[in-house]
Amino acid sequence: MGQTKIMPVDHPGTFIVEELEARNWQQVDLAYILGISPPQLSPLLNGKASVTPDMAAALGDAFDMPADFFANLQKMYDLHKAKPVDPGVRTRASWVSYFPVRDMIKRGWIEDTEPGLLDLQMMRFFGKNRIEDIPFVGGGEIAAHAAKKSSNYDSITPPQFAWLHRVMKIAETIRAPLYSEDNLRKNLPKIRAHLLDKDDLIHIPQILLTAGVRFVLVEALPASKIDGVCVWIDGQPAIGMTTRLDRLDNFAFVLRHEIEHVLRGDGRDVSFTPVDEIGTDFDSTDGPEEEVAANTAAAEFCVPKQQLSSFIARKSPFISEQDVLAFAARMEIHPAIVVGQVQHKTKKYNWLRKYQSGIRQFLFDWKFVDGWGRQCPTGL
Repeated sequence: MGQTKIMPVDHPGTFIVEELEARNWQQVDLAYILGISPPQLSPLLNGKASVTPDMAAALGDAFDMPADFFANLQKMYDLHKAKPVDPGVRTRASWVSYFPVRDMIKRGWIEDTEPGLLDLQMMRFFGKNRIEDIPFVGGGEIAAHAAKKSSNYDSITPPQFAWLHRVMKIAETIRAPLYSEDNLRKNLPKIRAHLLDKDDLIHIPQILLTAGVRFVLVEALPASKIDGVCVWIDGQPAIGMTTRLDRLDNFAFVLRHEIEHVLRGDGRDVSFTPVDEIGTDFDSTDGPEEEVAANTAAAEFCVPKQQLSSFIARKSPFISEQDVLAFAARMEIHPAIVVGQVQHKTKKYNWLRKYQSGIRQFLFDWKFVDGWGRQCPTGL
């Protein structure tokens, strides 16, 4: 195929000279009409001066033509003379329009290299051979047959999708035994027991790993509300979390929510479940059946619904800190989890907030933590 020839664009002065010839005017005539001297007009006609907005208006009146015509002639000429655009501009714009590329570079997910390699890096990051197969930027499906499973896939945002793939990249590096549903169910009481003390949280990822469930903690990208996800890699499950709210009650609920997805096998046929944004909405019954089931299991795991309802009914409207401590001891759970559940039920989110101190740092000794100033190697 032959190359397309780019037609040259003449300086506006060329057109003005041609118009003078057509009207049988001399340059001095036009100078007189415009109210300037011939030496002032000469640079414009010789292509050494530009058509200013004031000159475009004056030429329009002189030739009885729209001023925009002369202004556009100058604009076309200037664009034609502009330096060739860096080819990376379009490449970078196409990716930044959807994904937080700068944050991905800052976090070490991809390298800050020449634009020609950006396409390659993004395809590699998302595990695709063609840009066309990447959702959002290329139009690919977020998950195969997603529409048959849950409408929640439609709500996944590009930053959430990028975070999800970082979770999968890290999970792929974790060596784990074959997944055992029986082992995971048997270890649920042990996991719950380790929620009694924040210093014991670090043992939970290893307990999950003995059941063949990999655990990854990845800081959420800016402006992406993410709590957790269940992913499947070659039939093996992994749980990704952000500890977005950095609260023990939220951590416990999200963890058990994702464990339920694992136990049910949710998302196994499409590699992952929709990204969960739970926040403090602990017992929502809206949404797909698998999400309702996971919420129910998580709520019962944290504080059994019947006992919680009875406690609130008996102690409301003035539930004291001592009441909470006694109830938490009876339920064998950390008081912060009880506080979180009561806050949600009573809509009093400032009540006993001192129990909602951060827990994220208690998990930082786990090898597979990415973000908060640290980077988990993936071989990318």
